[in-house]
Amino acid sequence: MTEPYTEGVPIADTKAPEGPIEKRWETRRFTAKLVNPANKRKLTVIVVGTGLAGGSAAATLAELGYNVKSYCYQDSPRRAHSIAAQGGINAAKNYRGDGDSVHRLFYDTVKGGDFRSRESNVRRLAEISVEIIDQCVAQGVPFAREYGGLLDTRSFGGAQVSRTFYARGQTGQQLLLGAYQALERQIAAGKVEMNARHEMLDLIVVDGRARGIVVRDMVTGEISTEFADAVVLASGGYGNVFFLSTNAKGCNVTATWRAHRRGALFANPCYTQIHPTCIPVSGDHQSKLTLMSESLRNDGRVWVPVAAGDSRAPGDIPEAERDYYLERIYPAFGNLVPRDIASRAAKNVCDEGRGAGPGGLGVYLDFADAIARLGRDAVEAKYGNLFEMYERITGENPYEVPMRIYPAVHYTMGGLWVDYDLRSTIPGLFVIGEANFSDHGANRLGASALMQGLADGYFVLPATVGDYLADGPFPAVSATDPEAVEARDGVESRITRLLAVDGDRTPDSFHRELGRIMWEYCGMERTDEGLRKAIALIRDLRAEFWTRIKVPGTDEELNQQLEKAGRIADFFELAELMCVDALHRTESCGGHFRAESQTADGEALRDDEHFAYAAAWEFTGTGEPPVLHREDLTFEYVHPTQRSYK
Repeated sequence: MTEPYTEGVPIADTKAPEGPIEKRWETRRFTAKLVNPANKRKLTVIVVGTGLAGGSAAATLAELGYNVKSYCYQDSPRRAHSIAAQGGINAAKNYRGDGDSVHRLFYDTVKGGDFRSRESNVRRLAEISVEIIDQCVAQGVPFAREYGGLLDTRSFGGAQVSRTFYARGQTGQQLLLGAYQALERQIAAGKVEMNARHEMLDLIVVDGRARGIVVRDMVTGEISTEFADAVVLASGGYGNVFFLSTNAKGCNVTATWRAHRRGALFANPCYTQIHPTCIPVSGDHQSKLTLMSESLRNDGRVWVPVAAGDSRAPGDIPEAERDYYLERIYPAFGNLVPRDIASRAAKNVCDEGRGAGPGGLGVYLDFADAIARLGRDAVEAKYGNLFEMYERITGENPYEVPMRIYPAVHYTMGGLWVDYDLRSTIPGLFVIGEANFSDHGANRLGASALMQGLADGYFVLPATVGDYLADGPFPAVSATDPEAVEARDGVESRITRLLAVDGDRTPDSFHRELGRIMWEYCGMERTDEGLRKAIALIRDLRAEFWTRIKVPGTDEELNQQLEKAGRIADFFELAELMCVDALHRTESCGGHFRAESQTADGEALRDDEHFAYAAAWEFTGTGEPPVLHREDLTFEYVHPTQRSYK
C-alpha cells in the first residue's frame, strides 16, 4: 500500500496573543470586538448538542442577548451523555493547601497530555477552572463538603495534589442539571428555541461561512434547513466508532464529520483515551461497556496474582502472592498514574496470563484495605452508588470481594481543529467541548472533560463569538439559496440510498465488525502492519455496507435503524482517517501507542524532533487520500521531557 495521505501546507493558530502566558486570556478578551446589546437581539446562533458544553453555551449566549436555536437528538436536553460522568471536575482552588496552583494544573495537564497540546489553551483552561466552581456553586450544584461545610476534593490520576471536586459518583449529572436549569430559564424567556429529537445531518456553508444546518425530525422524518449567523457544534466525541465503549449508544460523529466534509479540518483523530477502570466484557451480547469512576483508584488497590494461570478466588490468594503492579512500577504515583499508563499496564499483565476473571481479561480493584482503614460507612459515603451499580451489573458485592476491571474506550482527544477563539477552519463554525481537539493533547487527565466543557460553554465561547459576529450582520439566507438546496438534497439522496439497498445485514452487525477491527488494530497498541491491514479491511467493509445494509421502514417515521445506518456510514469514513493518522505518527504518545516506539521498559517513547505538532486533516472525498496540515507546537513554559510517574 502506498502512503494513504498527502502533505499540505502548515496551519497556525493566529488568535492566541503574544506575551506572558498568564496574560494571554485577559489580553484576548480585551482585544476581541464586542457586539452592543441592541445588535445582539438581531443575531442568531445555532448550538448543536445540549451537554455540558452545548447547554452552558446556549444558556450563556441567550443570557447575553443573542437569539439561540438549540438542537439535540435526545428527547430532553438533560439526557445528554455528560450526565454519565462520575468522578469529578478539576479546579486549581488549593483548598487543601497541598501545593496546588493554576500553574501546577497547567503543568500537570500539558505533561499528562504527553506534550501534544497547546500551552495557551491549557493555561486558559487552568485559569477558568477556578471560576467554574464558583459558577456551579452559585447554581446550587451539590458538591461534596467536609464536616465543617467546606467543599471537599479528592485525588485523581496524573496529579499529586487533591483538586477534584465531586458530587459522589454523580458529578456529571449534577453539573448538567445546573446547566440545564440555566438553559430552561432562557427557553422560558423566549431567548432559546429548543428542538429536541432533531439530528443534524449536514452543515450549510454560504459564501464560505457556516450559516445553518440540515436537520431531521426523528419522530416525523421531516427534513428542514435551519439558519443562523453562526453555528456552534457541541456534539461530543466519537468513541463509539469502536462499538463497545463507555459512551451512550446514541453518541456519534455525524455532526462533526459532516462539517469535516464541508471543509473543517479534523485534528488528531488517532488520540483515543482508553479508560482503565471499566467493568470487563462478559460476552458477545453486550452493546456497550460500563465505566467505574477513576475516583475509585483513590482508595482501591489494583492487583493481579503473581503467578500466571492462578485461578483461585481473590480471597484465597495471600498477600505474598499478589502483585500490586502499579504501586510496584510507579511508586511515586502508585494507583493514581494517568489513564493511558494504567490501561497499558493492565493490558501487559493480562497478556502475561495473570488476568482475573473469565478469559483472563480483568484485574482486581480491591477495597479491603480502605474498609479496614476507614470503615465501611466512610467508603459507602464516598462510593456507595458506584458500588451499587457494580453489584447490579455483575452480581458481586465489592464490599466483600474485589471489583474486576479492564480498560475500555472512553474519551476522544481528537476532534475538529479550532484556534484559540474556538473557531474551526470554516468561518462562522465554532466547536466546543469534546467535539474539538484543543486542550488535552494525546491523553486527557481524569476530571478534565467536565472542566473543558464548562470552560468553553460558560466562559470562552461567549467571550470570543462576539469578535466574529461583530462583523455582521451577514446577508440573509433562505431555504431557496443554492447552497441550502444542495445540502438538503444531499441529505435526502443519502437517506434514499440507505433505504434502497434492502440487503441482508443489520446496521449493528456492521458496527460490531467495524468495532472489532478498530479495537484489534487501532486500540491500546498499534503497529505499522496492523494499521495498514485495518485500512484495507475498513475499505472492504464499507463497500460491503453499501451493498448489504438492511434498513426496514421508511424515512417518514421514527426509524432508529435508519438513524444507526447513517451514523455508521460516517463511522466508516472516520475509522479510516483514524488509522491513517495513527499510521503516519510513528511515535508513541499518550493514548497513541506504537509498538515500534517504546522504551526498554515498555513505556511510550515520543519523537519530539519529528512529531511535536497537531495533525489537522483535510477531506478530499470518500476513499481519497486526505491532506495533512501540521500545526507546530511550541513549549515555552513546560519543556517536554520523557514522561515519568515513577
